[in-house]
Amino acid sequence: MSTATTHPAPTDYPDKIDGAVLKIAGVVVLGAIMSILDITVVNVALPTLQHTFAKGGEDLAYSTVAWTVTAYTLALAAVIPLTGWAADRFGTKRLYMMAVAFFTLGSVLCASAGSINQLILYRVLQGLGGGLLMPLGMTIMTRAAGPNRMGRLMAILGVPMLLGPILGPILGGYLIDAASWHWIFLINLPLGLIALAYAAWALPKDRPVPSESFDFLGMLMMSPGLAMFLYGISSIPGEGTFFSAKVMGWGSAGLALLVAFVIYSFKPEHPLLDFRLFKNKNLTVAVITMFIFAAAFFGGLLLVPTYFQNVRHEDALHAGLLVAPQGIGAMLTMPIAGALADKMPVGRIVPFGLVAIISGMFLLSRVDGTTSYWGYIIPVLFLMGLGMGATMMPIMTSAIKTLTAHQVARGSTLINIAQQIASSVGVAIMSVVLTNGLTNDKLVSQAGAFAEASKGVTDPAKLQTILAQFPLVGEYFAKAGGDMAAGGAALSSAVADAMGKVFGHSFLVAAFLVLLTLIPAWFLPRKQEESHLLDDEDAPATPILMH
Repeated sequence: MSTATTHPAPTDYPDKIDGAVLKIAGVVVLGAIMSILDITVVNVALPTLQHTFAKGGEDLAYSTVAWTVTAYTLALAAVIPLTGWAADRFGTKRLYMMAVAFFTLGSVLCASAGSINQLILYRVLQGLGGGLLMPLGMTIMTRAAGPNRMGRLMAILGVPMLLGPILGPILGGYLIDAASWHWIFLINLPLGLIALAYAAWALPKDRPVPSESFDFLGMLMMSPGLAMFLYGISSIPGEGTFFSAKVMGWGSAGLALLVAFVIYSFKPEHPLLDFRLFKNKNLTVAVITMFIFAAAFFGGLLLVPTYFQNVRHEDALHAGLLVAPQGIGAMLTMPIAGALADKMPVGRIVPFGLVAIISGMFLLSRVDGTTSYWGYIIPVLFLMGLGMGATMMPIMTSAIKTLTAHQVARGSTLINIAQQIASSVGVAIMSVVLTNGLTNDKLVSQAGAFAEASKGVTDPAKLQTILAQFPLVGEYFAKAGGDMAAGGAALSSAVADAMGKVFGHSFLVAAFLVLLTLIPAWFLPRKQEESHLLDDEDAPATPILMH
C-alpha cells in the first residue's frame, strides 16, 4: 500500500539557505566530488600505469592504459538512465548510500588490481556506483530546496564540477609522488566511509513508492547503445579521423540502438527515459543549450592543461595549479548567478556568462610558445571562469524549475545524459582539431619524427645522416654551426612557438563553437519562470519522494 507524501506550501520553504539544507548539500557535494574527481585524477597516473603493468620490460601502450579512463566514463554514462526508476523503487536516501558503497568498494578493488585488465574491470564497477551520484544528488537537492532556493542550491552543486578538473591533476600528481598509484584509489576509502556515515545522519528518511515497472527492453537498447556510441566517439582522437572503421562501426551501432530506443520510448507508459518531458519548452531549450555549451566548453577546456604540459613543458601538478584561476573565477560568480536565478529569468543571466567565455577563448587563440602566464593567460582563464560560473548552473536551474516533484529525477537524468554525451563529443572534436593541426604543421611533425629516429643515437655521423632526412629540422642545426646543443635549443624554441600557434587555432575553433550556444540561449526564459515543483502535491496516486 502506497502512502502519498504532501509537500509544504511554497511559503513554508525558507527563502534563505538554512542549516538543514546545507547539511543535505554537504552529503551531495561530497559524493559528487568523489565521482567527478575520479574522472580526472587517473589521467595523471597513466604514464605510471604504463610502466607498472609493463610486460617483458616494455611499457604498455598508452591506448591500453587509457581504457582505465574510458571504462569508467562508459560505465558512468550507462548507469545514469537507471536513476529515475531506481529512485522511485528504492528511495533516494537508500539508493544514494548504495551508490556510495558500490563506488567505495570499486575504489578498493582498483587499488588491489594486479594487472591492467583487472584494473579496467574494477574501474567499470567503480563507474557503476559513481554514475548514480550526480543525477541522484540533483534530485535530492532540488527536493530539499523547494521552489524558492533552487538557483542557489544548483550553485552549490556546481562546486564539484569545478573542483574535479582542477584538483584531479594536483591530487593525482601529489599522491603518486608522495606515495604510490594505489593511493589515487585508496583515498576514496576514508572519503566513502565518511560519506556513508554523513548520509545516514543527514539525509531524511523517504518512503519509496515503486508504482512503475522497470523498462527492461528500453534498458537493453539504451545502456549498450550509449556505451557503444561513446566508445566510438572516444576512439576518434586515437584514430585521428571520424571515418575510421573502429569509430564508424561502434559509433553507428550505438547510434542505431539509441535511435531505436528514442522511437520505442514513446510507447510504454513508464519508459526508462521520459522523452515526453520535452513537451516542456523550458526543459527542451535548456537541454539543447546545455548540450552545445558542454560540447564546446569542455572540449576547449581540455586544451588548457594540454597546452601547459606539451608546449610549456609543465608537469601535471603545475599544470593543474595554473588552471586553478579558472575555478576561482567560477566560484566567485556561481553563488551570485545562483541567487539571481532565484529572482530573475535565466535568459537575462546566461548570455553574459557566454560572452565572457567566448571573449576568453578568442583571447587564448593568440597564445604562442612564450605567452606570459601572469600577464596574459591566467587573467584570461580567470575571465573564462567568471563566465562559466554564470552559465552552467543557471541553465540547469531553468531545466529543473518547471518540472513537478515526481518528474525531477527523470528530468535530471536527461540533463546528465545530455551533458555526458556532449562532453565526450566536444573532447573528441577538439582532440581531432588539435591532433590534425600538429600533424599538418611541417616543423612540428618533422621535429617529432626526428626525435623518434635519433633516440639513443650518439654518433655524430649517424645524426647528420638522420638530419638529412628532415630538412626543416636540419636548418636549425646548420644555423648553429654544427653545435648540437645550440641547434637543439633553437629547434625546441621554434617547435614550442609552432605548437603554441596550433593551440591558438584550436582555441579559435572552440570560441566559434561556444558562439553557437548563443542561438539556443536566446530562447531561454526572459520572463520570471513559475515553479511547478509543488503542482502535484495533492495527487495521491503520484509517487513523490519528500525531502
